Amino acid sequence: MSITPPYLQKGDRVAIVCPAKKLPKPMDDAVALLQSWGLEVVLGQTINAEHHQFAGTDQLRAQDLQQYINDDSIKAIFAARGGYGTVRIVDLIDFDRLKTNPKWVVGFSDITVLHAHLSQNFDLCTIHGQMPINIPDGTAASVETLRQVLFGETVSYKFSAQPLNRLGSAKGTLIGGNLAILQSIAGSVSDYEYDGKILFIEDVSEYLYSIDRMMYMLKRAGKLTNLAGLIVGGFTDVKDNDILFGQTAYEIIKALVNDYNYPVCFDFPAGHVADNWAMVFGKEVQLVVSQTDSTITYL
Repeated sequence: MSITPPYLQKGDRVAIVCPAKKLPKPMDDAVALLQSWGLEVVLGQTINAEHHQFAGTDQLRAQDLQQYINDDSIKAIFAARGGYGTVRIVDLIDFDRLKTNPKWVVGFSDITVLHAHLSQNFDLCTIHGQMPINIPDGTAASVETLRQVLFGETVSYKFSAQPLNRLGSAKGTLIGGNLAILQSIAGSVSDYEYDGKILFIEDVSEYLYSIDRMMYMLKRAGKLTNLAGLIVGGFTDVKDNDILFGQTAYEIIKALVNDYNYPVCFDFPAGHVADNWAMVFGKEVQLVVSQTDSTITYL
């Protein structure tokens, strides 16, 4: 049974850290938003740090995250942005404090490393949703879903049917994240257990052949075989070669799961998109894919 951290309340302290790529600008919009929710915001050292492309050295980024894991007054940790770099520090961090004092970890993209590691090793629920760097460009609706899940309000999602969908219903624990990150941690101590789960995937700026290759890796590793269901989010800024691949990203994914019979839905509003709806990984959900729409309901 997954551990759900305490939901936030007004007056709680939360931290913003940068475990991966350095920030290009201050986080004023995000700080103002969190303060408007009644939260006290603490900024980590990595917010203003830089070391080549990273938000400080590996040691500094690990130390920054460790500080707020250990600080029981901090009720949620927001990753300011993704990029690349979380995998470089995940093995430098002692997460044991979260066993006795669980708290929310929030982010997406490169932060998939933390979602998977905390799920697989600590049974901890985490939040896949808008990050501070995305707040100025995120839709009001997506930002509101983040507030709702953080404060423990009931959320359920309904979105439009897509022609590639496979109809059906399923229950399972929600896992997933960025496709490239999922394949990069495969076989490591951070890798998810996929069987019986409802998997969410998204990606950005990948070549079509690369998406095909990553999906084949998941398939050949048996990770797609025994899923309960599949939710496909945004595949944005996808690139092709001069000699065209011949399939869209969604068509690639559809073809790779044709052998199975669990429900599959496409175009869920999450990922590297402005309308990035928040999801609680580690929670049991019901996925229903019908001819008219798809719904995701937390159980």
